[in-house]
Amino acid sequence: MSGQLAAAEPYATRFETEVTAVDGRQVWLERSYFYAESGGQPADRGVIGDVDVVDVQLVDGEQVHVLETEPTFKAGHRVLCSVDWSFRMYCMRAHTASHVLYGAGRRLLDELGYGGFDIGERAVRVDLETSTTIDDDVLIELDELVNRAVWKSRPVSWEDVPVADARERENVAFNEATEDGALRRGRVRLVTIGEDDGGGGNGTAIRTTRTGSRAEPWDVAACGGTHVRNTREIGPVTVLGRSNPGEGLTRIELAVGPRAIDRRTVEKRAVFDAKRRLGTGAKEVSTELERLIEDRDDLEDRLRRTESELVSARLDRGESFERDGERWHVATVGDVETELVSDVVRSRIDVRAETAVGDDVIVAIGEAGRPFAVVGRADSRSATGILDDLTDAFGGGGGGSETIAQGGGFDATIDDLRDSLME
Repeated sequence: MSGQLAAAEPYATRFETEVTAVDGRQVWLERSYFYAESGGQPADRGVIGDVDVVDVQLVDGEQVHVLETEPTFKAGHRVLCSVDWSFRMYCMRAHTASHVLYGAGRRLLDELGYGGFDIGERAVRVDLETSTTIDDDVLIELDELVNRAVWKSRPVSWEDVPVADARERENVAFNEATEDGALRRGRVRLVTIGEDDGGGGNGTAIRTTRTGSRAEPWDVAACGGTHVRNTREIGPVTVLGRSNPGEGLTRIELAVGPRAIDRRTVEKRAVFDAKRRLGTGAKEVSTELERLIEDRDDLEDRLRRTESELVSARLDRGESFERDGERWHVATVGDVETELVSDVVRSRIDVRAETAVGDDVIVAIGEAGRPFAVVGRADSRSATGILDDLTDAFGGGGGGSETIAQGGGFDATIDDLRDSLME
């Protein structure tokens, strides 16, 4: 059973009570409807007397209210207390939304387990254990089911039952490590979201369980937090995304209220902009984007092949000469991507190694902002050794392997590099 009156009576936000103790900025009350931070839900904000409450914690089972400044009231005084309704309601909506999400997960995910949750000011995080891969399509289905459950105006209720009874019920989400606030003196507080009618709506296929003809609740969970009385009070909900906080866990983030509306607005603007630019309807945006991506990839492949042919042709126009008993070939290739030049040079060196026909050393010189050189060799000298000679003479840097190396940033012109190699 929750020891917090706020969980039992979440709509109570103004009350009068007696101060039982004061220690600096810490205050103890005879009774309190402030929610103390617990189970992933932050502490309430508000006012005691005329001093702001900045934190509420449970210490040895008692609520300790931390004030912004030391109060003038003393133990034995009666004070008027006010809970910040805006923040309380946000937490009630966010907490209930997390239960609705878990209920949606029951219908979409296999081997579902609860790993905890956290209410932040910008997002609610729910950690799930499941063998199902939660991809974008599953996120969209979760988002749809959550919002349909909100629209259905399902009742939300809470009750205290013996822990043994709760353990015997298969449909209860129960995690002692994360829901210690729901347990007290052998009893547990269960929060139930009303019956599931089994309908997904708009063709959404969901798994449901029934006992005879009686529909199962949307969700039942051991929980010591504050909740709204009906899912319609949650308001707008938007699933934001997913991440992996630890092994075996998938974290789902969602927003409620104004932040959910803001996210929906961003998404809608993106869709409207995409369909306007693509000249298509919203449903066809994905298909049209796939077609454009395929066209782009095809064009990139064709461009790369064309550039490779250009590099190869420029290499053919280079000069071959004898140096140190080897056949060298030096050519300028222009403003081309260095990696592409490396691929062409490597392929020529590979042919030379296999057939013993062709040049022993190939050096391609280009200029992409600043001069660069790609060196390939088939026999004695290492490619990095030849590149080191260039960097010793003209600065810059680079690296590679015995067979292929590349460098740049030389303090020299292309002519300077070519003359140095051909000396």
